[in-house]
Amino acid sequence: MKKTHILAILVIAVAIGTLLTSLADSSTYADFGTAFEHTGEEFHVVGKLNMEKPMEYNPEQNANLFSFYMVDNKGEEQKVYLHKPKPQDFEQSEQIVLIGKAANGEFHANQVLMKCPSKYNDGRSEFLTPEEMAES
Repeated sequence: MKKTHILAILVIAVAIGTLLTSLADSSTYADFGTAFEHTGEEFHVVGKLNMEKPMEYNPEQNANLFSFYMVDNKGEEQKVYLHKPKPQDFEQSEQIVLIGKAANGEFHANQVLMKCPSKYNDGRSEFLTPEEMAES
């Protein structure tokens, strides 16, 4: 074999190895039930903030711990511990995506993504009917 063929095979092998490694490390979307069935694995959990339950953030005691209650898309409620400061405008979020792991009966998030209401839809639904589109 020529040296160029050997080099090409090595490059392809490294590319396949990198792809497999990145796929193994990626987390998946789930609900709290699935996350608690597979404790220790990282998941993205989508849901909404429960405004009726207390949020706890005491920056004097621990600036990197914020806890709140969230209801996932299947209706299961869980107390969440976010290991970061309380995000700005957290209460205004329409939807929350937590990235974290379940452990010891608790969900610990290391990252939170928030979907805030759009200032462009005037409080209406994101999806308009053809009649509503014709009116606007």
